[in-house]
Amino acid sequence: MSLTGFGNHHRSEALAGALPERQNSPQKCAFGLYAEQLSGSAFTRPRHANLHSWLYRILPSVVHGDYILYTHGCNSKLAKLQPPNPMRWSPLTKPSIEQDFVDGLLHIAGNHLLNTYLYQCNLSMTTRYFSDSDGELLLIPYHGFIRLHTEFGLLDIGPGKIAVIPRGIKFKVEISESGAAGYLCENAGLPLTLPQLGLIGANGLANPRHFVYPNAAFEEQQETVELLCKYQQHLWVANSHHSPLNVIAWHGNYAPYSYDLSLFNTINTVSFDHPDPSIFTVLTSESDTPGIANFDFVIFPPRWMVAENTFRPPYFHRNIMSELMGLVIGEYDAKSEDFTIGGFSIHNCMSAHGPDAASYRIARNKPLKPQHYDNTLAFMFESNKPWLITEKASNLATLQKNYSDCWKGLKPEFK
Repeated sequence: MSLTGFGNHHRSEALAGALPERQNSPQKCAFGLYAEQLSGSAFTRPRHANLHSWLYRILPSVVHGDYILYTHGCNSKLAKLQPPNPMRWSPLTKPSIEQDFVDGLLHIAGNHLLNTYLYQCNLSMTTRYFSDSDGELLLIPYHGFIRLHTEFGLLDIGPGKIAVIPRGIKFKVEISESGAAGYLCENAGLPLTLPQLGLIGANGLANPRHFVYPNAAFEEQQETVELLCKYQQHLWVANSHHSPLNVIAWHGNYAPYSYDLSLFNTINTVSFDHPDPSIFTVLTSESDTPGIANFDFVIFPPRWMVAENTFRPPYFHRNIMSELMGLVIGEYDAKSEDFTIGGFSIHNCMSAHGPDAASYRIARNKPLKPQHYDNTLAFMFESNKPWLITEKASNLATLQKNYSDCWKGLKPEFK
């Protein structure tokens, strides 16, 4: 059976009796296993915020060669000048060379707590494994299905599903088709959690019981493999003579998980005016200031729109939060055909944006009957710091240099 429930203390074993029942670190573990604690928070965090798991594995994680710099690094320098303009990119073309998940990472933007990447891979990772010591990873596929084989077990995701790999956990990415692509956000702030519901009450948005955690599944082979690690914004590589996915059993609340976005219980207006996008928050990374997130993961899924006497798409706005937006399925109601699956846009702090001229005219004159937005899934990464684009992103051929022209068709209608 699946392990479900966001943030619960789960337990799983691939061999019956592998988990010690009375303690965490017995003198001799069953089956000759090694006990290892993985801490995702400071030891002294309050119990409700303390993240840790115990792993019972064939060999401890420390058994490997020393790391050296991996020259095929996915990070790039930030562009020197960052104009306060809205920016948008078309989807990348398919890779012309064979590359796995790690070699297919493209760093597009970041700040001191967050980094966003695109991934494109057409090879499975067979003898290579990846971990990120700089932050947790949120994966959002837009093309193809991938299997995440982690230290804790297996997670399968594709378009419409997400996965989160906590900081430091080793995994490999396997593809089931000719290729896979998606968005990736690295969060170095507090780990993602469910947002507080406040006046919404006890129910709504993402339901904790719909988050799925992996059952223990292990690799036993003893062969030379590569361990790739992101640490201090660089990639490093070490050799090992065994798979790091050798965990026979585990228990704790620090583990990877997946979530089906179609299960999100959307809250929306049933009277008038377009509500703020905060009601579409799936996961949030809280800051030290209550009410201000370091990072919000927001989606715009299929939903009913019934607002009366209201301009229904997102209104024109300038935000203190900085937005990076992408499209996973279908079309987005506030943009024309130039915002497509696999593309992305950046609207940083106080950069004015909103529906393009064509979308505005349609929404301005459309009969306001109840309408179901179907076959659509867009998302937004909201950061309390600007998204600074990388040199690689600024030089991509897919950068839409005339993006701002989409608003030139807006004319004064003052009478």
